[in-house]
Amino acid sequence: MKTVLITGATSGIGKATAILLATQNYRLILCGRRTEVLEELKKELSAFTKVFSLNFDVRSNDEVKKAFESLPEEWKEIEVLINNAGNAHGLEPISEGNVENWDAMFDGNVKGLLYVSKEVIPQMKNRNSGHIVNISSVAGRQTNANGVVYSATKKAVDVISEGMRLELTEFGIKVSNVQPGAVETDFSNVRFKGDKVRAAKVYEGYDALKAEDIANLIAYIINAPKHVSIAEVAIFPTAQAEPRTIYRKS
Repeated sequence: MKTVLITGATSGIGKATAILLATQNYRLILCGRRTEVLEELKKELSAFTKVFSLNFDVRSNDEVKKAFESLPEEWKEIEVLINNAGNAHGLEPISEGNVENWDAMFDGNVKGLLYVSKEVIPQMKNRNSGHIVNISSVAGRQTNANGVVYSATKKAVDVISEGMRLELTEFGIKVSNVQPGAVETDFSNVRFKGDKVRAAKVYEGYDALKAEDIANLIAYIINAPKHVSIAEVAIFPTAQAEPRTIYRKS
């Protein structure tokens, strides 16, 4: 039974992926910042598989290191890493941007992914096997006005994924980059600092993707035959033509 580590496992895509993989013969290491939610999810999924939880913030390299050092010996061999943790904050031009928001996005979306990957990659190289799935965004494919910094962080994830593939393929390690379009999760609620009305408008007039849609894609990717490596996938709701164009019903 392979062990899968999921960051940002307490909500959205991460949680949906954990729920699905729990039924597909994987052991799970669930990572997140919200201890109570993490433990509730661990209890729920323990009915289907073995689950271990790690409470840390990916933005802190010290917390990441301590969390991995705390893993019991039987949980140290991680075959699949799903780098899902990330965030978006604000929707304004650079001239009006909030520097704290910029730091939060780079710390979570880029540096956090690197911190966690650095802990996992050496063991994968030693075994000559493994799979890393990085959750990017279609915002990395095409920059959004008023969302430049978020787009930049997701472009960075694309570049990191490509670089990982160049460095790790010779060790039998697969690297997959997943670029979701509009997905209805807490994403917009976080971006707009709890303004639920504004967040809801992002998904009005069309059927957005659900977290479960991305979870299904991730499961397909990691369950592919050994000789198949799915390098990059962009996934849109039917109403979305490209990152900036969504056709809404009037």
